[in-house]
Amino acid sequence: MADTENRNKTAKGSAAGAAEGSSSAAGVSHTALARKYRPQVFAELIGQDAMVRTLRNAFASGRIAQAYMLTGVRGVGKTTTARLIARALNYEAPGADGPTLDMAEEGAHCRAILESRHLDVVEMDAASHTGIDDVRDLIDSAHYKPNSARYKVYIIDEVHMLSKQAFNGLLKTLEEPPEHVKFIFATTEVRKVPVTVLSRCQRFDLRRIDIDALTAHLAGIAAKEGAEAEPAALALIARAAEGSVRDALSVLDRAIAFGSGRVEAGALRELLGLAGRGRIFDLLETVLAGNAGGALAALDQLNRDGAEPGQVITDLADAVHVVTVIKAAGAGSADPAASEAERARAAGLAERLSMPTLARAWQMLLKGHDEVRLSPRPLAAADMVLVRLAYAADLPPPGELARQLIDGKGADGGNAGRARPAPPPSRRPAQTEASARSESVIQSEPPGQPQAHPALQSFEDVVALADSKRDLKLKNALLEQVRLVHFKPGNIEFNPLPTAPPDLAQELMRKLKAWTGRVWIVAVSDEEGASPLGQQRREREAREIETVREHPAVKEVLQHFPGARIAAVRTTSPAAGDTSPAEDAEAEQEYKDDGTN
Repeated sequence: MADTENRNKTAKGSAAGAAEGSSSAAGVSHTALARKYRPQVFAELIGQDAMVRTLRNAFASGRIAQAYMLTGVRGVGKTTTARLIARALNYEAPGADGPTLDMAEEGAHCRAILESRHLDVVEMDAASHTGIDDVRDLIDSAHYKPNSARYKVYIIDEVHMLSKQAFNGLLKTLEEPPEHVKFIFATTEVRKVPVTVLSRCQRFDLRRIDIDALTAHLAGIAAKEGAEAEPAALALIARAAEGSVRDALSVLDRAIAFGSGRVEAGALRELLGLAGRGRIFDLLETVLAGNAGGALAALDQLNRDGAEPGQVITDLADAVHVVTVIKAAGAGSADPAASEAERARAAGLAERLSMPTLARAWQMLLKGHDEVRLSPRPLAAADMVLVRLAYAADLPPPGELARQLIDGKGADGGNAGRARPAPPPSRRPAQTEASARSESVIQSEPPGQPQAHPALQSFEDVVALADSKRDLKLKNALLEQVRLVHFKPGNIEFNPLPTAPPDLAQELMRKLKAWTGRVWIVAVSDEEGASPLGQQRREREAREIETVREHPAVKEVLQHFPGARIAAVRTTSPAAGDTSPAEDAEAEQEYKDDGTN
């Protein structure tokens, strides 16, 4: 019996201890680092020195605006700054006789304002209060004086979400606000705010925090939290946050929990689904060397190790950007958050890769990122991006390719080291050299259907071809809207008139390829060139008419028909067996008298 009672007492004691422990654990709640280390004074704001200086001077001189507009990307401190301005406007403490940014100690209203529970500082989220009724309630309350503070302050977050009617309702109060009212607006989309509202606010653009400042800030917070953090890991967090303090602190919070108090670069990459920077440079070298198989194997291994395909493409684009900046501006422009090994690797790539290759890789990766993001199979989409990039790696730049085609080297002129299918023969084996010169292109046709494409030996032939294809728009553009600078079969240069379509060169190049079966280079030149072909024709016809007009027989006819005019001059073909030189040069005149021949 005694044993039973002892066991009961022990059980009750254990239950009570467990309950007490549970209660104690429940009482200790974790505060997110982004909230725990929210700036309490302006001196704790990082990266916004220009704004703080402007506000300090304005408050000191009494030039306090009626409304402020705070803009910037997410997490740079817009809402925090709005609360600090509200605190500075209503600061009351011994020795302080008015609004000030120098808040050495906590004033009468400070704690309530910072905790968003002060009656005279009203915070409104425009994302959920977009209508005119919400703004009307705000305007009605603005006419009443503050309860206890110096000013009644309205903080409207995401103000760009207000409706047009709500902005119009707010505009009158912004034009003539009561003396005791101040407005502070915050937005990430300042372009969506009407200019009529912007013009009545003092605007501050909060900057992204640079990597060095953000890394130092994270190091200080990690030390306060008793966490051991590698500098490379903190730089990685700062880079991933893209200038947002809130995002950086959220990642640091997760990293501390993930590593049980240790923040290491390797573990952080695993947490964020990132690939090692060195492995990204390895992949970049592999794919730009044209090794498609090696690039696909490297991507597959990165994916197996936890890296997201879309993030790998993004990291590749970042690496291309780093290498391009170093190539353009020198090694001193390297990413300050990068390690010495990464800087050396990027500098080596910058020496070996040409600027056109880097520019082309950037464009392809940028387009590929959207494909991967929208694809239902991201890994497969990323594979295709790398394959395209690998096979485009050794292509010559467009300018070099154009020069090769003009010089007759063909598209393979700069890629002799890469195996390509042999092109089809340009002429039949039985064709003589003389006949080859007289025929610009011959396209191979199926057996039994040989066909020669038209030989274009002049720009007039090109115009005639457009006419025969019933492409009247192109024909008119070539006749009236361009001045020919240079022509040889396969190469056209012209100077477009202002009325010419902007894509005329590309359209002509595409249609000539379709019509003739060969690639034509059509270039736009700054040289003035000859007058338009249509103008030349009209001038030639005018000279011919004037020559005919001087013929004695024509003069005699015109004397008998004073109202007649010469409409056109056409050369006639001589009759069979006619060998008279005089008759060979004879022209037929067409006379027209008020519409009657």
